[in-house]
Amino acid sequence: MLKLIIDTREQTPYAFTGYDAEIERGALDAGDYSLEGFEDKIAVERKSLDDFITCLSHGRERFERELRRARGLDYFAVIIEAPFSDIMAGRYRSRMTVNAVVETIAAFSTRYRTPIFFCGTRAGGERMTYSLLAKYAHNLLRGVKALQKAHKERKIHENLSLAE
Repeated sequence: MLKLIIDTREQTPYAFTGYDAEIERGALDAGDYSLEGFEDKIAVERKSLDDFITCLSHGRERFERELRRARGLDYFAVIIEAPFSDIMAGRYRSRMTVNAVVETIAAFSTRYRTPIFFCGTRAGGERMTYSLLAKYAHNLLRGVKALQKAHKERKIHENLSLAE
């Protein structure tokens, strides 16, 4: 079971009902969701489409500060609870042009090495958030197991060398 940390400032948090997860609220330096004990390693930021567009326009400086803070993490991603087609069709409340939105997404994604996932719906965003956190935890566990195996093999080799 994963123990997920949800930032205390997250106003509409995912419930992760039906997922193998335990939830705790806590303060995160970056993002809205993380793993217990790895808050300084991984975070996922959740945005509705209109909130995201605000972050690209009027809230740009604040959002870029968060993206700069997130550079210190092993992994950081932004989840958008809307399809990319909504941006292409201009279905958002802002005077920001479609071209400006798309170019800003490309600039932020490359400048800050941050994947931005357009998950279609809130349920899609919740699923992707859980999957990203679970895969990160899985990869950590694989790394630990590989280290344990290498250590065990090294011990066996040392014991065989001593026996000769």
